[in-house]
Amino acid sequence: MEGYLDSIKKQFLYYKILGEKAIVQVPTEMLFWQYNEESNSIATIIKHISGNMISRWTDFLITDGEKSWRNRDGEFENDLKSKEEVLEYWEKGWDCFLNAINSITDADLDKIIYIRNMGHTIMEAINRQLAHYPYHIGQIVYIARMIASENWQTLSIAKNKSKEFNDEKFAQEKSIKHFTDDFLKK
Repeated sequence: MEGYLDSIKKQFLYYKILGEKAIVQVPTEMLFWQYNEESNSIATIIKHISGNMISRWTDFLITDGEKSWRNRDGEFENDLKSKEEVLEYWEKGWDCFLNAINSITDADLDKIIYIRNMGHTIMEAINRQLAHYPYHIGQIVYIARMIASENWQTLSIAKNKSKEFNDEKFAQEKSIKHFTDDFLKK
């Protein structure tokens, strides 16, 4: 288990920053744009991620992760009004989640917590969220990329730049480090 918590913390921070780098490329009014009635805007996806984080990780050791006060269906109503409100939701969710993750020790990983009465080890619950949050952040990035169009600033290896990227990596000495280390330094 040694290194697991450090690794997942870096991965979650990577996805948080990835989302933020996408969000800043979107004009404010387009944060609320929906492709159609059945799709979600970036603002709505953020509202859902935040609602999930706050429900799952508030008092997670002693209460079920699906809180009775959570209004999950309301998370999908496109009713946020300003970029500030969207970013407030984003930060509130991430603060709750990261505070919870930072409170966990290796000794806690096998403890059982509940989500909708279903027991998970803390490690399983973390892994569940490591699939869920990046799934939605990928949606945010995809929508932002469509909106930004030719003004999009890539968040990964630019098109037709893989060879240059790989050449730079293979020119370095072999080392052991987390795949997010270079990204998180930027």
